[in-house]
Formats: sequence, structure tokens, C-alpha cells
Amino acid sequence: MAGKVQGADQGTSLVTTDDSQPERRQIYGRRQGRKLRPGRQDLVDRLLPQLAIPLPPASQTASSRTIDPVALFEPPPKDLWLEIGFGGGEHLAWQAEHHPEVGFLAAEYFVNGIASLLRELDKRRLRNVRLYQGDGRDLLEALPEASISRVFILFPDPWRKTRHHKRRVVQRETLDRLAHVMRDGAELRLATDHRDYLIWMLAHCCAHPAFRWLARRPDDWRRRAGDWPASRYETKALESGRAPTYLRFRRRPREST
Repeated sequence: MAGKVQGADQGTSLVTTDDSQPERRQIYGRRQGRKLRPGRQDLVDRLLPQLAIPLPPASQTASSRTIDPVALFEPPPKDLWLEIGFGGGEHLAWQAEHHPEVGFLAAEYFVNGIASLLRELDKRRLRNVRLYQGDGRDLLEALPEASISRVFILFPDPWRKTRHHKRRVVQRETLDRLAHVMRDGAELRLATDHRDYLIWMLAHCCAHPAFRWLARRPDDWRRRAGDWPASRYETKALESGRAPTYLRFRRRPREST
């Protein structure tokens, strides 16, 4: 989903990017914060078009909107992982560097976060990431069934006010679509530092027949797994005295759901 909390408390100036894809959902929060420095603007202008995931028009039928994500990469990856709302991209860049055999699909709306990720991809010479600038749920709708082996939704905007809960990315509709695109045995990782959203995530995911919570003891949700690096947002949460929670779910076999 577009944006972490930081996208909502920045400025309003926009960056010119590829706007050929029609808006598919109303996205809340601002698209950009501070004006990009020339180097980062150059990355957005030069590198983003090379890595962009083109989605078919929303007016097409569901079957014709499905893309072939493997074809986005050369050479073809052994696996496909997805991150929805990657913020500044620290987690995504780490995963891409440590798993060069995996193709990473990622969605983010906040331009400054996209520029930060592009800087890391360029600096580390990473070519196994493809980006969609927009709402991650639009990307989900274009992915084929049983194509994704791991999904990350880390520190999404909690939309604290009750009247805004319908804007939260973790909803039954999103989980239904995740269940469709995730392979049997695939892993869904969620993180939040907001207690109410934690309860919301657990209630929705544990009630969904396609997902099984993997926690067996308190440390399973209090500590990150060894292959789960910290992000900039997580560091700020800890410095502010907010304790993050880390949730892992397994996609159940289809014959059992």
C-alpha cells in the first residue's frame, strides 16, 4: 500500500514520473515530501522507468489484467517475493542483496521513499527488484495465482482514527487476494508498532482460513527473525519508546482451505 506514516506529514510538491498508468484507487496521504536533490531526481528519471512494473489498464477484464512477473527479470528468478509499502527501502535492499536468486516485486507511492530505494539499488548494483509506484493492492490484482513465495507488509500506516480503519491495508479483501497469489507454504510477514493495529492484524489473519500464525512463544513476535533487518521507521519507533511486534503467517495448503 502506498506509504508509511512519513508520507502524510511532509510537503506537497510532486515529482514528474511515469503517469501513463491510470490511478486505480484513491490513495490517502501525500505523494512526496521534501524536493528531491538533483542526484535522487536523476535516479527517479533514469532508473525508475527501467525497473517499473507496467500494469494493464484497470478497464480490462480480470484475466487480461494478469501479468507474467517472471518475465520482468533477466535472468528469470528462482522465486518471487513481494513487499507492499517499502518506505525508505532499507529492508527491501537488504533482502535483494542477500537473495540474488530471488526476484523482488515492490509497491510504494511515496516518491521520497522510492528515490531512497533507487539510491541503494544503484549503489549496490542490484538488478533483481522491480517497482510499482502506486497502491500495492493494484499490483496484487495483476499477479497470477500461486506466484509469490514471501510477502512483507512492514509498519503500514495504522490509520488510528476509527473512521479511517477502512483505509488499513490489512483487510479481509487484501488477505483474500494474498491467499490467491501466494504459493502453498508461502510466508506472510507483518510488523507494526501500534497496539490497536496489532490486535487488528491478528484478528483478521487468524480468522482467515488460508493463514496460520507461526508463533509458539512470546519471543516469536517480540524479536525479528535473523533474516529480517531493521528499517529506518523501526529504529525511530524504538527511539520513541514504541515496541514493534513481528508477525509471521504461513499460507496453508489449498486443499485444506
